[in-house]
Amino acid sequence: MTCSKCTLVLFAIALLPFSHSSLAQQTPTGSGQEPASQTPPQTETTKDATKTQSGSQGENVPGSSSKEGAVKGTSNDRLFYALPNFLSLENAGTVPPLTARQKFAVVARGSFDYVVYPWYGFLSAISQAENSEPGFGQGAAGYGKRLGSAFADGTIENFITGAVLPSVLHQDPRFFQSGKGSFVHRAGYAVSRIFITRTDSGGQQFNYSEVLGSALSATISTYSYHPKGGLVHTPSGLKFIASDRTLRNTASVWGTQVGYDTLTIVVKEFWPDIHRKLSHKAQKSAPTETAAPHP
Repeated sequence: MTCSKCTLVLFAIALLPFSHSSLAQQTPTGSGQEPASQTPPQTETTKDATKTQSGSQGENVPGSSSKEGAVKGTSNDRLFYALPNFLSLENAGTVPPLTARQKFAVVARGSFDYVVYPWYGFLSAISQAENSEPGFGQGAAGYGKRLGSAFADGTIENFITGAVLPSVLHQDPRFFQSGKGSFVHRAGYAVSRIFITRTDSGGQQFNYSEVLGSALSATISTYSYHPKGGLVHTPSGLKFIASDRTLRNTASVWGTQVGYDTLTIVVKEFWPDIHRKLSHKAQKSAPTETAAPHP
């Protein structure tokens, strides 16, 4: 597989500055809203400002996990304003289950989102620089194989763990953020969601879709299009490369995928806090405009 370890490191670095008291000390929902003692008459400038503020809370604002996505019952959220996070819900409460059609639709939306192509391109470049899976070779051909492999790996796993098995087993592929408790408590909750998931009927069940689904996707990809092994041209001449299609490599890929998904789901748990913190800083740094008095 492509450099999943690199992705783990990137996510870990991104989460690190927010992993202590800044996340444990949260502002309860609704606090910070002070009742206005007097409502001044609206001028044209204040009307425009109100309209702008209202529009900033619309459905298509990245990072707003509370806004419903294109598929009903999902979100319009993006991790770090970029990576699709449509199956995460904040303050969800009781929500209806997704139909099989909705599960496939939201997974397809995330798997073929415009952001994933440069993301896979970036990971493939790192993989090529490290010469992981040397059976792919180097040069443009080697990079093309790594890019196609990375895209196929991610897409296959997304559909099996997020749509195929959840539909067959009637499990809910969404992640319901906790948002309560200390950092350790919330991180533990997020990690537990790898092994425990919600059913379509609202109960709790072992997460067969994730654990078995990632194993199945690793097996399919490893034994179908990853390098078979053989003679490969290198700068020093022909070199024999052992096959990557082994049980040991499949188990390693499976473990890497589960580790990647575990860290990703922890980031998903804390992303609303990170988003609010970044938004608060942006609001503080933005210049304050005052309405000009009418002559």
